[in-house]
Amino acid sequence: MKFSDLGLCDELLRALTESGYETPTPIQEQAIPVALMGRDILGCAQTGTGKTASFTLPMLEALSSGRARARMPRALILEPTRELAAQVADNFEKYGKHQKLTHALLIGGEFMSEQMKTLERGVDVLIATPGRLIDMIERGKIILNDVKILVIDEADRMLDMGFIPDVEKIAGRLTPVRQTMLFSATMPREIRTLAEKFLMNPKEISVAPPASPAKTVAQKKVMTNRREKTGVLRKIMRGEDINNAIIFCNRKRDVDMLLNSLVGHGFNAAALHGDMVQFKRMETLDRFKKGEVTILVASDVAARGLDIVTVSHVFNYDVPMHADDYVHRIGRTGRAGRSGKSYTLVTSDDDKYLAGIEKLIGREIPLLEMDMPRQQAPAEPAVAEEKDERPRRTRTRRIKPAADAASEATPAAEAAPAIDATPATADEKPARAPRRSRRSKKAEAEAEGIQPTEAAEPNDKPGSEKPKSRKKAPPRKKAEPREKADAQPYDIGAQNPQPAPKPEPRRRGHRDDSNLPGPSAFTDDDTPAFLLRPARKSAAS
Repeated sequence: MKFSDLGLCDELLRALTESGYETPTPIQEQAIPVALMGRDILGCAQTGTGKTASFTLPMLEALSSGRARARMPRALILEPTRELAAQVADNFEKYGKHQKLTHALLIGGEFMSEQMKTLERGVDVLIATPGRLIDMIERGKIILNDVKILVIDEADRMLDMGFIPDVEKIAGRLTPVRQTMLFSATMPREIRTLAEKFLMNPKEISVAPPASPAKTVAQKKVMTNRREKTGVLRKIMRGEDINNAIIFCNRKRDVDMLLNSLVGHGFNAAALHGDMVQFKRMETLDRFKKGEVTILVASDVAARGLDIVTVSHVFNYDVPMHADDYVHRIGRTGRAGRSGKSYTLVTSDDDKYLAGIEKLIGREIPLLEMDMPRQQAPAEPAVAEEKDERPRRTRTRRIKPAADAASEATPAAEAAPAIDATPATADEKPARAPRRSRRSKKAEAEAEGIQPTEAAEPNDKPGSEKPKSRKKAPPRKKAEPREKADAQPYDIGAQNPQPAPKPEPRRRGHRDDSNLPGPSAFTDDDTPAFLLRPARKSAAS
């Protein structure tokens, strides 16, 4: 069967012929006639079997008559990722280049003002991601009352990314009388529940068992460890004739790490993950499609829907945690009937994920034997004799030259008493001369009748005149204590006498008891008050 037998218009057949397509794939052969009848479709097929053309061609055929109005598209296609949405937009340009139909790409990461201007002019087909479309709906910039065809592409991926609530919200704003087509590579229970909710009496089309890889892809697994994983990958890549290759990693930081390693070893590689700016992601994809970049290191953002027929190899640097992702990853190669190869690097931590993948595809992945680099044994400890022979590093003081040491010698050192110069044995240390105090030296000099002289200064040189010694001042004599009667209060010495304090002024109501009879001791100012009371009583009696 050829495309001309499916009931397509001449403009579409001419565009297909110019693109090099003559024979439809099994999913296209079964889905296009049903879609032209206006029935709902629930399609399940392997990746790389042409699901995009299965809904693109009948949609262009159905929209060939009619006219779009401002902010009211006639068809809506929901895609999980920006890259897949951009790819569907490219297919519309390729297949509809002989028709006067307009389309708009509504995705995040681009200026919203430009997208609003395009919607104001009116578009026939709107290709959007759920997040940006809901943002436009809430702003009142788009009206979905005129949508007659709804396509939900890669529904299982939307389920994994958590877009199903957004899809339900968007579908609730559409008219109930419409044609809905849902396509997916796998068919879990949640997707069937979604199909029962949105599809009305759908035609279920399944051309292959769900989640089964294409037969054109030769699969291999390589057992390695974390330390040698990057080296094993480079060894495999150097031994293969690679046209274009995609390397998948589970984490974004591993993408950047692996990219730096490959570029450092001379590979022509680029990175693609979700944290990149949108225009940078699109630029990287364009370079990869044109062949300017040979190796694309990517996360699972590139595992769905990317239709690049020149990809010859797929490398799973990390084993995917979900078994369905393995089918989508290796589906990037072996497309359009071409052959491809896939290699999966497996460590001891990936046994659980590998078992789930082999259970899903229904067979064991063949093992590729490789000569793994052996780890060097740890060096034996050195023998004790060798350690003794090694010179020990010590912190030594800087030794001054002999000439400097001789110039700094002092005459006092020459006049020092002789010490017993008998050599000391190896076990004994040389005796140290006792240290004499200044008082003992003076006593010895007086006993010998020699007037002691002051030692020369250490900086004096022989032959130079000695400076005259200064006479020491006699010790200061201590002041003799004065009698207590003469001492003045707050007196701190004869050198700095303090004036006597002035008598306090007589306060009002103060009684003077100096005229009272009695012993003179009771009239003293220092006498406590409790000793004066008996004197007052005796005087009153």
